[in-house]
Amino acid sequence: QVQLVESGGGLVQAGGSLRLSCTSSGRAITGYAMGWFRRAPGKEREFVAVIDWPGINTHYSDSVNGRFGISRDDNKNTVYLEMNFLRPADTAVYYCAAGSLNMLADTENRYEHWGQGTQVTVSS
Repeated sequence: QVQLVESGGGLVQAGGSLRLSCTSSGRAITGYAMGWFRRAPGKEREFVAVIDWPGINTHYSDSVNGRFGISRDDNKNTVYLEMNFLRPADTAVYYCAAGSLNMLADTENRYEHWGQGTQVTVSS
């Protein structure tokens, strides 16, 4: 069973950077597409980024494209989300997810395993 745990969230000023990590404490993430989603206060959870296995292809939402970077290290069972030029609108709980179909999917139903989330707050 893939059991995902996110870390690296926190409070940062607008224009700053954060790197989120997501590690599986159970089964390895090898073979899984790994995605990041976020839920802002009062909004639905939305897609942020995804990387396939073995990490050749990526896909980003329009709102983060060019500012965020997703990567993975399967030796460490970890996927990362590098977030730069952060804006107050990026404030949200960030979730990582694993999808066994290994698709560059931007919808939640393509992911079977989810973490509990990590809070990112961007102050203006």
